[in-house]
Amino acid sequence: MPKNSAVHNYLAKLGLEAEVADLYVALHTHGPQHISSLARLANVERTRVYRLLDKLTKANLIETETHNKRIILRAAPITNLQILLSEREQEVRNLQEELLEIHQNMNELATKPHFTRVQFYRGAEGNKQMFWNQTKAKGENLAILYDTMQTRTSKVFFERWVRVCNERELQFRGIVGNHFLQDLQQWYSKNSNERLQDWDSRYVSPDIFPINHSTVIYDDVTSHYNWKGGEVFGIEIYNQEIADAQRRVFEIIWQHGVVITNDLLWKPWMENEK
Repeated sequence: MPKNSAVHNYLAKLGLEAEVADLYVALHTHGPQHISSLARLANVERTRVYRLLDKLTKANLIETETHNKRIILRAAPITNLQILLSEREQEVRNLQEELLEIHQNMNELATKPHFTRVQFYRGAEGNKQMFWNQTKAKGENLAILYDTMQTRTSKVFFERWVRVCNERELQFRGIVGNHFLQDLQQWYSKNSNERLQDWDSRYVSPDIFPINHSTVIYDDVTSHYNWKGGEVFGIEIYNQEIADAQRRVFEIIWQHGVVITNDLLWKPWMENEK
């Protein structure tokens, strides 16, 4: 039997094996058969035919009758598959109703406290995954930044990340220090002007608060990034109380920050760092 026939393809879409189609096509082509002759015509082992008959019966594709204590099988009209399709449609409707119940249950679970989860990432690709996780934030991103993202990833990644953040209308506030502004100055002197649409930042001098690594807080997540000393890794802590505590720390430092103007951004940081 041709494996690429319309019957084979259609029954495959219904999740039925090719051998089921072989048996049905053999019956339809050669007429009613005993099990032994059907197995020979369809080139299917006789013991397997017995197991496949149940699937043919459930699909309403065969009819049986008994002659002299022997079972004779005949092909039922292919349109009988409409019965199976109607059953599948009802199954889909039932699944849709169950999905609504599951969705409600999941929402109820979301309001309950979760256990703390800590996720560790290593290497540049790991930190890029952490950056990408920020794009899924439901609330404001708060960041205390030592490095600029673009100097630690790539221009392509950074511009794609910015576009997604802007499309999702994500809000950002950042606290930055000397090292960050130096990196930022060097970047925008050579690269595109791709920027976050909703980004507010303040500069904090190292006398008030020294920034030695980057921290980002969003939703119930506190992320820490490290790129120094040849160690590239990141940690995400999923805990609402910890994230809320970090937000309070951020707001305290924010109050001591200075709004970043062009004069502040483009001052000679290299000389300042000496």
